Amino acid sequence: MPTVTTTATLADVTASDAALRRYLHGLPGVDAVGLEARAASLGTRSIKTTAKAYALDLALSMIDLTTLEGADTPGKVRSLCAKAARPDPSDRTAPRSAAVCVYPDMVGTAREALTAAGAPEVKVASVATAFPAGRAALPVKLADARDAVAAGADEIDMVIDRGAFLSGRYMAVFEEIRAVREVCARSEGEPAHLKVIFENGELATYDNIRRASWLAMLAGADFIKTSTGKTGVNATPANTLLMLEAVRDFRAATDTQVGVKPAGGIRTAKDAVKYLVLVAETVGADWLSPEWFRFGASSLLNDLLMQRQKLSTGRYSGPDYVTVD
Repeated sequence: MPTVTTTATLADVTASDAALRRYLHGLPGVDAVGLEARAASLGTRSIKTTAKAYALDLALSMIDLTTLEGADTPGKVRSLCAKAARPDPSDRTAPRSAAVCVYPDMVGTAREALTAAGAPEVKVASVATAFPAGRAALPVKLADARDAVAAGADEIDMVIDRGAFLSGRYMAVFEEIRAVREVCARSEGEPAHLKVIFENGELATYDNIRRASWLAMLAGADFIKTSTGKTGVNATPANTLLMLEAVRDFRAATDTQVGVKPAGGIRTAKDAVKYLVLVAETVGADWLSPEWFRFGASSLLNDLLMQRQKLSTGRYSGPDYVTVD
């Protein structure tokens, strides 16, 4: 386990690009075969009846409902917010979503819609920093995040500069995360939480995912997130397991807890339960809440509602039981 233990050593690790590089490249190498085997093994666990009902509701409460398209309209965002506030209009016991995630220019619309729906506890998240590619100058990225925070975003999902990371310019990535974190600290009220997106498919190796996890956490990330959902490789059980191990070890080393968000490719209740098992077996009950674990998977909500209704009534609903996004 890495040995960052005090504020002083944290400062030492991030004192220079060379120190940060030494630290990140000194992290234990990832046993890819062992990691994938453990993820596959945990994926075979099954849960029944009462435990399954609990898992379905927990997964519902962890979803960040997302619309991130060029064709997004205020009407589409309002519709998504209505769904987050009342996932199943026929069943008031269905948990609300954790958040609605939109582009910065739609934050105000989302905030107004959730307030009107009587669901102010549903967070408004916003992607920023030239999402999804992250290819923009730092002032542009900071302006992007600043606009979202000013409009009332509770959470900022930023993408790292993968080009800088892959070329070994770790301090540039570290400083960019720190700069966005400063933007998240509002002059009034609670700061916006910062989720840092790696785009694991582009990082290519498990060692890079581990390094990115520690880099983001050292820079002050509140959450680490697998992917944008805009590439061919998104969340997988193995890369999520690796990130869960990283947040576990980071808390043991620094007494600071960081959340994890797998995003992209999680579409069924069965998938969601597998991820919840990963959380329970790797980091434990402390992370089994929307405060510390999220799903970036809008299409997942519909299957969870279908499975929830099947568990309650013994039969599947018709195809018009849930809305199609």
